[in-house]
Amino acid sequence: MNKSSRGGCARLLWGVGVVLTIASVCSVGVLAASGFTGAGSTWVYPLLAKWSSAYQGATGIQVNYQSIGSGGGIAQIKAGTVAFGASDMPLKPEELKAGGLIQFPTAVAGEDLIYNLPGIGPLQLVLSGPLVAQIYLGKVTHWNDPAIAKLNPGLHLPSTYITVVHRSDGSGTTFTFANYLSKVSPEWNQRVGANTSVAWPTGIGGKGNEGVSSYVERIPGSIGYVEYAYILQNHLSGARMLNTDGKLVAPSLQGFQDASAHVNWKNAQDFYVILTNQPGPGTWPISGCTWEIMRKGAAKDSNLAVMRFFDWGFEHGQQLAQAISFGPLPQSTITAIKAYWRKNLGYGI
Repeated sequence: MNKSSRGGCARLLWGVGVVLTIASVCSVGVLAASGFTGAGSTWVYPLLAKWSSAYQGATGIQVNYQSIGSGGGIAQIKAGTVAFGASDMPLKPEELKAGGLIQFPTAVAGEDLIYNLPGIGPLQLVLSGPLVAQIYLGKVTHWNDPAIAKLNPGLHLPSTYITVVHRSDGSGTTFTFANYLSKVSPEWNQRVGANTSVAWPTGIGGKGNEGVSSYVERIPGSIGYVEYAYILQNHLSGARMLNTDGKLVAPSLQGFQDASAHVNWKNAQDFYVILTNQPGPGTWPISGCTWEIMRKGAAKDSNLAVMRFFDWGFEHGQQLAQAISFGPLPQSTITAIKAYWRKNLGYGI
């Protein structure tokens, strides 16, 4: 901000008789006296909505979180228009370094395939990773395909055409899903790969979890992927999956935590880990996490406000997290996050 801008802000403040620091008001809306703004992941929205409501009740500080997708969150934190960005795709250490950014995990969760098959209820349909890849590659096109029937003996599968639904926006949910398919399908890995946005071989796109689920609910024979807390909140039909150990599992908090137990959070550079397709008999195969991203060069007051909020969540918000199947991080990881803040920002809380 130049001198004339600072002077304009100062005159405005004195003119209305408000005693606030110039920095808190003239920071492009990132931080204000009564709260701050973050944006990104739709996956983590149910958790941050609960945390922010409880945090405001406890402290009077409002956290305005905009659920716009991980791609949007990454773009906004890089532009400095929010106090933190949230992404379900962790940024690689070299990208963080180049952008003057840091990141840390929030809570583990998972996503599942939802479907619209009249007469087939929640958790009745069984899928595997390679089969889902074939469906999303457009190679398995009808619900009575022998590959689906083989996994679902005794289940009446219609001859209905499979309408594939995917995200249309830049999404960490897409990254987690596509990353999983890349691990279980060499063809998917070669043709499509994994990112927040990919070149979908087939299907229709919906914006956010809301858009995907809306299409699936309206179109008989459709299939889509959404975050598990969204499935619970909206009473959607999710599938059971065969995991990497060949065990049939349903999505669960314990399954997400089992996936998390197989990665080394503490020693991973910038907490860069991927939770998909982890081993273990009870592990849910499409598990993931949300990373909060901050700018090293942001105002200290802004970064401290973000750190205090997430520290409150780590220490006081775990029951709220578990109620919607978000798994808390181990205490050792939380301790490592606080040390990471001090090391990379030069200050802590």
